[in-house]
Formats: sequence, C-alpha cells, structure tokens
Amino acid sequence: MANVLPFANSSTFGSAPYKVNTCMSNQAFNQSGSTSNAFKYTSLGLRLIAALAFLAAGGAKLAGVPMMVEIFDHIGLGQWFRTVTGLIEIVAAVALFIPVTIGLGGLLLAVTMCVAIFTHLFVIGGSPVPAIFLLLVTAGIAWLHRASIFNLIRPV
Repeated sequence: MANVLPFANSSTFGSAPYKVNTCMSNQAFNQSGSTSNAFKYTSLGLRLIAALAFLAAGGAKLAGVPMMVEIFDHIGLGQWFRTVTGLIEIVAAVALFIPVTIGLGGLLLAVTMCVAIFTHLFVIGGSPVPAIFLLLVTAGIAWLHRASIFNLIRPV
C-alpha cells in the first residue's frame, strides 16, 4: 500500500522519509484491504480514454500535422508552444499508467484542458466540447487518485 522511497532520507528531504501511496485512494479499499473492482475499472477506463486521446493529439502536435501548425499559428505564441504542448500531453498520458504518477498525470492533463477550453472560447473559436469532455475525464482521474498527488508533494 504505502512504499517508502529508497532515496528519501533526512539528508535529502529534511525530516522523515516520504511515503507514496501506490493505490491512490483510501476510499477505494474495502474491509479486506483489496482495491474495489469499481475503482479499478473506472480508473482504468478513464485512463485508457485519456491516454488514447492525448497520445494521438500530442503525437499530431509533435509530428507537425498541418492542422496543428495552423491552430498554433492562430494562437500566436509560436510553434515552440505546439511542441511543448505535445510533449506535455504525451508525457502526462504515459504517467497515467505509472502507479505513483497517475494522479499527477491526470491533474496535468486537466490543467492542459482548462487552457484548451479558454483558447477555444477566447482565441481560436471552434467548439470547446471535446476539451470539456477530456477535462471531465482527466479531472475524474485526478480526483480518483488524489491521494497520490498529495503523497508526492508532502512528507508523511
């Protein structure tokens, strides 16, 4: 359930070792200590949806698909922003399948979708509905795995 990071000691982080809850949500445990099937399958389903969407979108951005180049030209921040966005999407999508980083990956993608929604509404136009859907999916992942986010940023 909780693992002490082998490199976390008092000289590295100040006081006590950090613990990482690899099963993310205390509410996901039933009395026997095993993770509930509903939690497992909900989490896996949401992560698969998000990973497929963001690996495809991030790959298109990094590959320089003409539509992506045009969108980022319209945004006006330069093509470096397209590359950074693509990298964030791919790295966070991979993080959705590393137990310690699932929550952080979901949170990073949710923030990315908030920026995408804002961009659709106020900069480039078009429907923000796909970004809103992906925001709900990634926020759900972050919520289900919120304990892992807190465990990564605070000592236990």
